[in-house]
Amino acid sequence: MYADHLVQPWYDRVLEELPEGPVLDVHTHIGDRDSVSATVEELLTAVDAARARALVFPLSEPDGYRAANAACLDAALRSDGRLTALARVVPDEVDGLEALLDAGARGIKLHLSSDELDLADPLLEPVFAIADERRLPVVVHAGPEVDSVRETVLETCTRRPGLRMVLAHCAMSDLGRLHRHVGDVPNLFFDTSWWTPAHLMALFRLVPPGRVLAASDLPYSTPVSWLMATARCAWQAGLDRDQVASVLGGQATRLLEGREPLDLGGPPEREARAVGPFLEVASTNLLAALEAMQRGLYPEVPLTVARHACDVPSDDPDAPVLASVLRLLDLYEEHRERLQRRNGFTPGWDLLSAASVVARTPAAPLP
Repeated sequence: MYADHLVQPWYDRVLEELPEGPVLDVHTHIGDRDSVSATVEELLTAVDAARARALVFPLSEPDGYRAANAACLDAALRSDGRLTALARVVPDEVDGLEALLDAGARGIKLHLSSDELDLADPLLEPVFAIADERRLPVVVHAGPEVDSVRETVLETCTRRPGLRMVLAHCAMSDLGRLHRHVGDVPNLFFDTSWWTPAHLMALFRLVPPGRVLAASDLPYSTPVSWLMATARCAWQAGLDRDQVASVLGGQATRLLEGREPLDLGGPPEREARAVGPFLEVASTNLLAALEAMQRGLYPEVPLTVARHACDVPSDDPDAPVLASVLRLLDLYEEHRERLQRRNGFTPGWDLLSAASVVARTPAAPLP
């Protein structure tokens, strides 16, 4: 999906350095809503490219989720173990949750904004009770448009110790205050599905590695692109190889199987390597370019500035990293006219996304 085949070497390289173990993307969708779409075939192709498995749930369905949840469950049951369905729940359909779980769904998704949910709504209490009893993951949307939910999150996790609450999108609505309380609630986790490396770096610097789960948010990204970004940011933040492997799927697999999570220690005290000035210039300008591309526009001046930042002498300590960034930019120029426009994104957006991540993560291995 998108330019995965061109980003693949950067993903493969980080996997080469890690101990063998499961890779699991905890946040993917199928459906056709919100100006984006993903088919089951696209999801399976993307998951296979990452040599991974994925949790899947429906995109927004204003008319309810009974049919969409059934479609996700059917896709999972036909996937030879590559997909596991979560049930997307709204208060009017709580009565059907246990049947979905009995049929093979292995968790719950709550989307606070597009489904207009209040996490403190008493009508959701049966959902939390079921998740507590069955030791299920509950993925909660915590994106930028969501008001703070930290008090409800902490109260629910304390009162329902069996559930495993996963705040999506780096919990950006609450991370600034919530991270200080993570030690009080061992059943609270965070997924990495957001498009800027700054948010991933903040998560890895503030939250114990055993609480972070890799996620792509397909179709907004793909497992190859964002699991690569997750692994590189974890490396740059100072995690060791076993901790990075846990983030990429080891811990999520334990949660999915109903086992106790592993305690992998506290967050690192410092980043593994300083980010040089030209890496900073390249990364920030590429993020500016990427924001335009996510709106279907072309990168223009920020891309030119990023290219200039890559032009350094061979004895510059960051020259190998900048050369890798430049290789991704060259791939964009070479292939952009042949890449399919998908979901309104400018073709090649994921090549610039990868380049911005590589520039911000000089400690991680390069292909």
